[in-house]
Amino acid sequence: MPLKGRVVALTGASGGLGRDVAQVLAERGAELLVIGRHRGDIPGVRFLNADLADEGETLAACEALAGEPIDVLVNLAGIQHFGPLEAEAPEHLRATFLVDLVAPVMLARAVLPGMKQRKSGQIVNLGSIFGSINYAHFASYSSAKAGLRGFSEALRRELKDTPIAVTYIAPRAVATGLSRGNVLAFAKLSGMSLDDPRKTAMRIVDAIISRRKDVYLGMPENIFVRLNALLPRVVDAALARNDRKARGLFVSPAPKDLHP
Repeated sequence: MPLKGRVVALTGASGGLGRDVAQVLAERGAELLVIGRHRGDIPGVRFLNADLADEGETLAACEALAGEPIDVLVNLAGIQHFGPLEAEAPEHLRATFLVDLVAPVMLARAVLPGMKQRKSGQIVNLGSIFGSINYAHFASYSSAKAGLRGFSEALRRELKDTPIAVTYIAPRAVATGLSRGNVLAFAKLSGMSLDDPRKTAMRIVDAIISRRKDVYLGMPENIFVRLNALLPRVVDAALARNDRKARGLFVSPAPKDLHP
């Protein structure tokens, strides 16, 4: 599906990966409607101010989107916490599930009636490899992304006999502002690859254009996703050594609000 002239609503465009995705979408001719707390620096986009960690503002954004001829909704905004669950502040924990899971579901619900009426549309949910391989010390992030993966699958089955596509894209770790501090240290000690955000953005947009169903980026993570689905206890053993190493990184329990 060519993007030229298509109206694409995008959350998380001011963040590291989101900025690159917005740029690539604009280069491919999409008419961007950016939803978030900050407009970002992509020229010529429309901006809908909304903090997706706030239920009231998310509802207001849904009402605004319901009146727009949205061709593609891209749910990219996300919050990440790395550390023991008990070290994550309650307000941050709540915001993680609101931004990473609840807001995407609500925004999808808002645009679906218009898509059905126009007999065209696509819902794109940006998950994570961590949504399929649920890493220790990423409990809230992994579980929220796992929920988003499940929602995408359920919605796709619900829309099977319609012209509306549902695409779930799961990148592995990307070298953005979320990958810093202890996350960067964990990546180094575990040998975790950090992908280039521009290249990842191009692969994401290519998946949107081809209306693919499920896309998992990165090797060997792609293989581990399938192995974890079949033999999760084997993956437990494979990850245990790095999990033990990670425990030594947590010198400060104070989480930071990192959502775009």
